[in-house]
Amino acid sequence: MQTPVEIDFQGFAATEEIRSAISKHIAELESRYGRTTACRVIVKGPGAHHQTGGLYEINIRLALPNGREVNVSRTTQSDERHSDLTFAIASAFKRARRQLQDRARRMRAEVKQHEGQALATVARLDQSGEYGFLEDNEGREIYFHRNSVLDGKFPRLNVGTRVTFVEEAGEKGAQASTVNVLGKHTMRA
Repeated sequence: MQTPVEIDFQGFAATEEIRSAISKHIAELESRYGRTTACRVIVKGPGAHHQTGGLYEINIRLALPNGREVNVSRTTQSDERHSDLTFAIASAFKRARRQLQDRARRMRAEVKQHEGQALATVARLDQSGEYGFLEDNEGREIYFHRNSVLDGKFPRLNVGTRVTFVEEAGEKGAQASTVNVLGKHTMRA
């Protein structure tokens, strides 16, 4: 880390055993993602408040490059296991590790981006009942075969029926695969 780790104990005296446990958790985070620039841990002792009485609260703030951060500050109010300081620390660092992994994946662009399916209207159907054409929002006509319509709903299609589809290149141009008939009151599949 570029700055020293800050550990702040509030409401009770810290023991060397607790400081050591926190340091081990921080070292593990650093080994997984070495680009952490700063770390601040606040350990709040059990309070006398009705809502959180008897539970430890652990807050962790990790600073990452380019102004990014990971913050863990939630303590489950109904989880009595947080009355054990060792468990509360391990639980907080487990959440921090998961958030740090997720942030690192996003920074490396490993998170999948799903494309939305295109919307179209059935423009015309062949009299043989084997294929038809869709008209997309740009006014293009796209061929589709009855086998492309999901759940065997081809016989229910009429001109004007709204559908979603996946476009692919066919022998004679664009064609639709995976045609899904939209419900009466929906704009989505």
